[in-house]
Amino acid sequence: MPQVVQRGRADYTPVWRDMQAFTLARDADTPDQFWQVEHPPVFTLGLAGKREHLLHDIGVPVVESDRGGQVTYHGPGQVVIYTLLDLRRAGLGVRETVNRIEQAVIDLLGEHGVAARRRAGAPGVYVGPADDEAKIAALGLRVKNHCCYHGVSLNVDMDLAPFAAINPCGYSGLRVTQTRDLGIALPPEAISRQLTDALQRALYG
Repeated sequence: MPQVVQRGRADYTPVWRDMQAFTLARDADTPDQFWQVEHPPVFTLGLAGKREHLLHDIGVPVVESDRGGQVTYHGPGQVVIYTLLDLRRAGLGVRETVNRIEQAVIDLLGEHGVAARRRAGAPGVYVGPADDEAKIAALGLRVKNHCCYHGVSLNVDMDLAPFAAINPCGYSGLRVTQTRDLGIALPPEAISRQLTDALQRALYG
């Protein structure tokens, strides 16, 4: 089982650099870790990110990250768990790892009576009817030397307005939602613990 590290509220870039350093320094015996963190407002562009998907300058800083994916928003009230995993040791490929992380979110929401699903070609987790779905969780990983970092963010109880300043994950008009608006009356700290447990089950059995 991974070590769980609570990072509290922390700026994106220092945490990202720490993930890189941890991954570079680890060896075959280094335990996996889950980092629980909440970020101040920030837009992050993944390796495939295009600045044309930043629609409006609302004063939120933009960081060009090395994770997979397009543009997303992090802010207070969002649960972020970074999954620092040795994929070779776990016998996992990247696609299977993404599927299992998505499944952890789907399982967590299902425990609260919310039906959620994947979307082909668009990593993350979605809720609502197919013709009006909304994204509730975003996911992006980076793999180096058979180890991954970055992870998953789940919208819990936050100001969703900044998402209107971007095309979330590169999709124009994509709606976003959060657990509070789906009737899950739990604070981010509680959801973070539950998502950590769900990730442990999904990734380690």
